[in-house]
Amino acid sequence: MSHYKGLYMLFNLQRYSTHDGPGIRSVVFLKGCTLGCRWCQNPESRSPRREVLFDARLCLDQCRLCASACPHAIRRDGPQPVIDRHRLTEQDLDNLQHCCPSQALVVCGEPQTVDEIMAAVLRDKPFYDRSGGGVTLSGGEPFLQPALAATLLARSKAAGIHTAVESCLHVPWKYIEPSLGHLDLLLADLKHVDSARFRQWTDGSARRVLDNFRRLAARGTPMVIRVPLIPHFNADREAVRQITDFAADELGAREIHFLPYHTLGIHKYHLLDMPYLAPDTGLDDPDLLDFACHYAGQKGMTAWIRG
Repeated sequence: MSHYKGLYMLFNLQRYSTHDGPGIRSVVFLKGCTLGCRWCQNPESRSPRREVLFDARLCLDQCRLCASACPHAIRRDGPQPVIDRHRLTEQDLDNLQHCCPSQALVVCGEPQTVDEIMAAVLRDKPFYDRSGGGVTLSGGEPFLQPALAATLLARSKAAGIHTAVESCLHVPWKYIEPSLGHLDLLLADLKHVDSARFRQWTDGSARRVLDNFRRLAARGTPMVIRVPLIPHFNADREAVRQITDFAADELGAREIHFLPYHTLGIHKYHLLDMPYLAPDTGLDDPDLLDFACHYAGQKGMTAWIRG
């Protein structure tokens, strides 16, 4: 990141969102995540650095602009460019940023200052005020950039804007704590409570996540628990019971959202030249969803099925 000293890496800033907290919101998507969830629908968010996405369907056969802009990492011997992603430098990515006329090749990741991000957030403050909305930090994992997260939340609160964070909580506690005094709502993923299953499917530590959940509950942090239901991972009654029991009994959670698995992000893996290791069909199990909502209700929680 030294190439962009004083800047922070985003991969999107979505305005007028209604799915990432109450009201109309601006969602700031920060690059970088400590997990490698097989089903991740935003694989472009995993790396903290910029990267190239290439869609062969949009490529112009006779165009060689990308190979000319980056000859040591891209060659054009046939109808499609061959990209050696490991050889791309920051200067190469600068050269490729606005190179492709058909947008077959795009660079994901935009370095911005705190002031630039806040200017975009403040632009829609009238919509937040009227709808009870605000700003949501998402990712990737927003707490992986702890100084940025705390600063954006603090400045938003100072401007009278409701604040929320979407997090997998797979970071050290010291990354989370600086933001808590400026946070109105945490939307936190509880993927599994079984350590072996969690590591197999996410490459991460369930213990770290569960410990962070416990600390947040002890602090009284307003939370909505979100459970992505993934076939062969946690989309079964026993896993749902275990997850719901932890949320209700150990955290005292009052609201839980179940998110049925979908495959809308598969195409991004092709654009990044990455394998897709999750099921290739979405979750279609209304009986399980009914059970999840009923069981959560028995545990004293309000349950929702979210898309």
